[in-house]
Amino acid sequence: MAHTINSFSLKEAQFDDSQEKILLPPTDPNAEVLEISGYKLVYVNGACPRVYRVYKAHSMIGVIFQHITHWSNAVDKIRYAHAEDATVGLDDFMAMTGYFTATTEQPSTDEELLDKEFDALTNEEWERLKKYIPTLETSDLVAA
Repeated sequence: MAHTINSFSLKEAQFDDSQEKILLPPTDPNAEVLEISGYKLVYVNGACPRVYRVYKAHSMIGVIFQHITHWSNAVDKIRYAHAEDATVGLDDFMAMTGYFTATTEQPSTDEELLDKEFDALTNEEWERLKKYIPTLETSDLVAA
């Protein structure tokens, strides 16, 4: 009697199920969600630390970790007493670095670009300014 080796195991099947659970959006009824002041924390995995994806509005901004004695986030080395503090620290860091600027803000108007320091302008913004023609409404801005 010949024995065959099956490469598919129960452990692999459980791993596939856990991958699906990890990717649950915060709107899924099976997702473990904590809501705190404008954010949704969605449990991903882990026991110590527990890992949560952080959502603000409909965008994921990063991850935070729940340790036995404190909370932390993925961007700084600060130990926070509460989940809200770790979440706000993560959000503040991402906003400060401009990480979300390209995806959440509308492009600057030509007039707004004129107010930027020239070192802060991107190549695309320089190209837009080369083609800029002031209108009667904005000519006072250009003359100043």
